[in-house]
Parts: sequence; C-alpha cells; structure tokens
Amino acid sequence: MEIRITVGHVALEAELNDTPTAKKIGEILPLKTSFNTWGDEIYFAIPVEAELDESAREEVEMGDLGYWPQGKAFCIFFGPTPMSTEGKIIPASAVNVIGSVKGDATRFKKVMGKDEVVVEAV
Repeated sequence: MEIRITVGHVALEAELNDTPTAKKIGEILPLKTSFNTWGDEIYFAIPVEAELDESAREEVEMGDLGYWPQGKAFCIFFGPTPMSTEGKIIPASAVNVIGSVKGDATRFKKVMGKDEVVVEAV
C-alpha cells in the first residue's frame, strides 16, 4: 500500500509491506496525531495491537517504518537513535518492519520540532 507521511513542510511517499501488521495499520488510515522523537526517529502511538512477527528486527535500515509493540507505536527511522552504534540504527527494542520511505528519509530531521504528523493512503 502506498502512503504519504507529512510533517510540517516535508511530505514523503512510502510503502507499507504486505504483512498482517502493516495491513492493520493501512486499515486505520488516515491518521493525524502528535509525535515524539528519539534520536533520529519519529514515533507516535496508534490504535493497533500486534505482536512481534516474522518481520521483527533489532536493527533497522535508513528509512524503515516500524511498529513497536511495547508502545503500540508507528516508528520512522532516519538516522541513529540513542541506542545506535557506529553505522547501525537500533530501535529501543525489536520492531516489526512494516514498510519503508521512498526517497531521502533524512529530510525528516528538518521538521522534528513540528507538532503533528499525517499518515494517509495515496
């Protein structure tokens, strides 16, 4: 499923994977909410419950979208987190990889001070 993630003046296209967790997230869109940051990660609670699945990772790639079961949160990874080591992007704990940003996810660094994120199907 193709989606758009907008924070402030930055809008990036992304794709949700064909996994049960990603499908649950697709069903609740559109979503407009406040968000938190943790290093170069934007995350926000969503009304989805899922356990870790076969896509779960303890290390993610630049631009990965994740679902963090412990916080029922949608995560956008665009650089190191406080848990990261040289060249690795490490979430607080394992996340289901639910998709990825198309294009330059580091553009989100410019809008981390904004108030809300919009995630919608395109």
